[in-house]
Formats: sequence, C-alpha cells, structure tokens
Amino acid sequence: MPLSRRQMLSALAAGALLPAAAGAQTAAEPSLPAAATPRPPAGPPPFDIPDIPPIETEDYAEARRRFSTHLVKFGPSPEVSPPLGEVPGGKRVRYPGGPDGSIELIAWVSDYEPSAKLKPAVLFLHGGNATGEGHWQLVRPYAEAGFIVMLPSFRGENGQAGNYSGFYDETSDALAAAAYLEKLPGVDSQRLFLAGHSNGGTLSLLSAMTRHFRAAVPISAGVSAWRYFGRYEKEIRFDAADPRELVMRSSVCFGRSLKCPTLLLRGSEERPFDANDQLLIERVRSAGVSIDHRLLPGNHNGVVPGAVAESIRFFRTHGA
Repeated sequence: MPLSRRQMLSALAAGALLPAAAGAQTAAEPSLPAAATPRPPAGPPPFDIPDIPPIETEDYAEARRRFSTHLVKFGPSPEVSPPLGEVPGGKRVRYPGGPDGSIELIAWVSDYEPSAKLKPAVLFLHGGNATGEGHWQLVRPYAEAGFIVMLPSFRGENGQAGNYSGFYDETSDALAAAAYLEKLPGVDSQRLFLAGHSNGGTLSLLSAMTRHFRAAVPISAGVSAWRYFGRYEKEIRFDAADPRELVMRSSVCFGRSLKCPTLLLRGSEERPFDANDQLLIERVRSAGVSIDHRLLPGNHNGVVPGAVAESIRFFRTHGA
C-alpha cells in the first residue's frame, strides 16, 4: 500500500524530530546521511578487520544460548535523549526486556480495537541509539495499512535502566518485544513481521536469525561488527580482544541461520551494498532461505518513508 503524499511529507518532516545523534550516527556499516557531519577518525581499531568474515555453522539461536557478552564498560546508550512520553495514535506500554525479563522498558503500540478477526503485526526497530516521536511518525503508515505496530526502546536508552552493549543485549530486548507483541489481544501471532532502520536494521537481522518471523525487512542494516565498531570505536563496551564478541554481533557470519524471507533495502545515496552484504546473501541462499536486496531513492534517513511503503508491499506478498 503506497504512502500518500501527506504521509510522505509527514514522515520526512518527522526526520527532524529524530534524536540528534540518529542523524549523525548512522549505524549501518556505516553509511552517513548526506547532511550529516562525519565523526573524526578514531584511529586504528583495536582489532583486525577481516576481508572475509568467518562463517559459523552453528545456529545463531543456539550460539546465543551458550554465549554471554563480557562488558568492560558500563553505562547508558551513547546517545542522550529525553524520557519517552505519549505519542499521537499510540499508547505507551512497558515490556520486560532482556532474556530474563529483568529490565522494564518502554515501547509504543498503535491504537487499535481487538477483535475476533486477528490482525497482522509489525515490530519496528528504530535507528540510532535512542528513540523519539520522530521515529514513531515514520512507522505510523503500518497502522494506517492495517497492521498493529510496536516501536520498542532498548536498555540504557532515553534514561532507562540497563547497560548499552552494542547490538548484543539489545537483540535480547528486541526478541522480548516480539514476544510481548505477539501475545497482545487481537494480534495474529502467525503473521508477525519485522523491520528496522540503521541500528534497528542490524538488530532486525540478528533477531530474525534467532527466532521465526513471517518476513523481515532490514533497512540500511550493518552486517559486520568489525566494520561498525572499527569506525565507532567509542561505542565499544565489550572485550574487543575477544574475537567471539564481534562474531556474535555480525549477521554475515550466521547467514545460514536466517529464519524467514528477507528483503534488504538501502538508499541510493548511501554506500552501496558491498562484498559483506553479498556474502551474507550468498550464505543465506545456501541454506535455502529467500533473501533479496534493493536500492530505493534517498539518503540514509530520507529512504525510510519509501522503505516503509516497500516493506508493506513485501509483507503483503507474505501473507499480511
């Protein structure tokens, strides 16, 4: 269902409402919006960046069960943003984050009336390292298209509890949000879809390698933790001397674990899909899972409204 001109303009305007660092910190391995000011180089990363990331034969869900990240720095998200209040067209809820439900986190869920006819749902994972009403405005087209949409925040964001870990424990929060969403009254748990932008695109891939969704659309996602943290070294909170820490944050290493049809989207003005993206696609297809990639007009942030519309079309072809 294409976005109307009103929706497009509203979503583009909402970009100005995104947390400040969401525009400057672009997460996706890492491409920067045209208007953003790149960070100064941080010097050589504290690890070697492999030309070909290793391939893991173990299922990612099983690997996560046996692995715990070792944080050496503790604290909130590197992006400072205000507490989360109410939003138009949605309600603020609290969900139990993390693998053990020990952290209470805030999410927004679109307004809807539960009925006997169950509705499809979309879990959308925001970009940057904090969320705000601008992100919510960008995902409202899902609700207008008939989906129940949930936009979760993650540990350490917007003044909430928990330590930022850089994609790993945040994936646990995303999975906990999915479990919360599928149990809401009126939600068809068999039609639970996943999408995300930038950092949220990275988390979408890792989440879709851990549990089954009906289909997933990561937007401007990063697939290699070496590439990301090699550029954003100040965001490293884990023991970077342990290669396993980087493997467990890199979807390219676990391509065979992807558990649903997936469409990778990126803006035409971003860094194009590169060798790591192609390697991920090859590894996914070798396991017999459907994955495709496509460029849409726009830069890192500007691509989102069109990508949301494209994801709705993709979800429709997969039973939404």
